[in-house]
Amino acid sequence: MNLPNKLTVGRMIAVPIFIVVLMYGYYYAAAIIFVLASLTDMLDGQIARKYNLVTNFGKIMDPLADKLLVISALVCLVELGDVPAWMVIVVLAREFTVTGLRTVAASQGIVIAAGMSGKIKTVTQMIAVTLILLKNWPFEYLGIPVADIMLWISVIMTIYSGIEYIVQNKQVFSMKE
Repeated sequence: MNLPNKLTVGRMIAVPIFIVVLMYGYYYAAAIIFVLASLTDMLDGQIARKYNLVTNFGKIMDPLADKLLVISALVCLVELGDVPAWMVIVVLAREFTVTGLRTVAASQGIVIAAGMSGKIKTVTQMIAVTLILLKNWPFEYLGIPVADIMLWISVIMTIYSGIEYIVQNKQVFSMKE
């Protein structure tokens, strides 16, 4: 297994550790785990592309690991009362829709690559979760709810990127079996 794939697996292994740490109320420790896991997302992709280490495993598992990390964090934050459930439902709906679209496309021999809006969506979600875990630090001292603002931006980007994937790939729905 190459280094990018090991980083992806490491991110997936970090998820249950993150969940336990967060659910026991150690927000700052959970934030450290979350940030480190999020950074592996950027790192594994850069290494894979730079050294031509792109694999089918990585193509499938890397986005899955991202979704697992972010959605696990958001669901835990709903349980802890830090994030409204409807926002997580929007995120889940988008992820199921895009994954379904990709599955149908793949069955027709079409590959739907990650678009820039999807990448921005992931980054905004990771920033929002981090700020929520840090209780809006360091912005709490300024009285600016940056964590809430980033959460809203991430939900807007989630909706936008989901619509963009559907519109740009509408031909997948019109193809005959």
